[in-house]
Amino acid sequence: MVRVRFAPSPTGYLHVGGARTALFNWLFARRHGGSFILRIEDTDTERSSAEMVTGILDGMGWLRLDWDEGPGIGGPHAPYFQSQRYDRHRAAAASLVAAGRAYYCYCSAERLREERERAEARGEAWQYDRRCLHLTPEEIAANEAARLPHAIRFKVPSGKTAFDDVVHGHIEFDAAHIEDFVIVRSDGHPIYHLSASVDDIDMAITHIVRGDDHISNTPKHVLLFRALGAQLPVFAHVPLILGADKQRLSKRHGATSVMEYERQGYLRDALVNFLALLGWSPGDDRELMSREELIEAFTLEGITGSNAIFDVAKLDWMNGQYIARMSTGQLAAAVIPLLVQQGLWASSTPPSEWVMRLLELLRPRAKRLTDFVEQARPFLAETVEYEEDAVTKHLGVPHLTDHVHALAHALREVMPFDEQHVEAAVRRTAEQQDIKAAPLIHATRVAVTGRTASPGIFEVLVLLGRERTLARLAQLGAFLESRN
Repeated sequence: MVRVRFAPSPTGYLHVGGARTALFNWLFARRHGGSFILRIEDTDTERSSAEMVTGILDGMGWLRLDWDEGPGIGGPHAPYFQSQRYDRHRAAAASLVAAGRAYYCYCSAERLREERERAEARGEAWQYDRRCLHLTPEEIAANEAARLPHAIRFKVPSGKTAFDDVVHGHIEFDAAHIEDFVIVRSDGHPIYHLSASVDDIDMAITHIVRGDDHISNTPKHVLLFRALGAQLPVFAHVPLILGADKQRLSKRHGATSVMEYERQGYLRDALVNFLALLGWSPGDDRELMSREELIEAFTLEGITGSNAIFDVAKLDWMNGQYIARMSTGQLAAAVIPLLVQQGLWASSTPPSEWVMRLLELLRPRAKRLTDFVEQARPFLAETVEYEEDAVTKHLGVPHLTDHVHALAHALREVMPFDEQHVEAAVRRTAEQQDIKAAPLIHATRVAVTGRTASPGIFEVLVLLGRERTLARLAQLGAFLESRN
């Protein structure tokens, strides 16, 4: 059975790179009817926090990447917090020492620093010189009797360390470039390499799908797997996600926390669809894919070896496509809570037919749910605030006050107040006032929305209704008179 894991470190919230890795693991497990394990690798005690754990779980929950074993669920290989598995890691380290695959290192931090500085002064790359590997049993006994602090180092065998990667093919590392790395620090804390490898073995992980930045760690993990007598899992290292400037995605590129994308108005399914296509292809030209379609199509072989570009414009387009496919009821359920947050809608007021019409009017121009809030504001606010650009661009028409009063008079008499008759009244008024229709239409848009752009102006006027339209034309008239 396929068993994969997502093992984030709670030193930060769930970012899009981690979410994409989690998604690939989740899709692979669901594709093969396997198990998806969530394991929190909180060995960095100084930087890890409960708040960050909550942030990771919240992000996974929002994306609906449900796990089969892990925090809040448990499972046969609990606990799923690495910091609670230290005894197991230390026992594995002790077994490696007993087997001659690891050894105690009593070297002080000062000695190691001095050796490193000497090597750098010679222009050489520094590696541990294995001084403690050659200690006699008597020297070791004396050090232990003196209670000297010691780390545990893994004894790297000579030769090549190789593994096959589903994405990158055959990869080899020369042991000459891998020092005898520490697996347990002198304070007794196991190092990531040991903890991750032991946990992967104990949890029977069959496939390790993680970022390219772990490739340099993998030879150490391969050595540990073999030294502990375990079968190697299948490795698949996925490409990194870069910003538009081809630099690794970071805070300077905008939101990187998954929950920040929710706050910015992205739909979870749109973000999942977008992330799935960052470094993976279904093998055809499909772009809009449901979860079911992603699961059916996902293979590790479909992961590309080149880095992926996080294109916000593409995400906006995809999110807009998902918004366009929502039913009016689904759209209202997603948008109205945002309107409530902004004080534009009373939480106790159920959605009316009018607000449903408003959402449909705004839908073609919305790429994010938050777009509805800004676009709906003129429709839901009591008064209109005029944008400076709108005033400058469209309210400098000569005798505009007279034209606005004439239009108000015409709209007061329109029957019925529908798009056809409203449009006819606006164009007829422009003709009677001896101006082109466009300036009057633009000024009317500013009157009712305060902006230079909006949905079709005649649809807007009809949705606002006769009385609100007349009130806003009167407000514009008073504004224009105050400027004269």
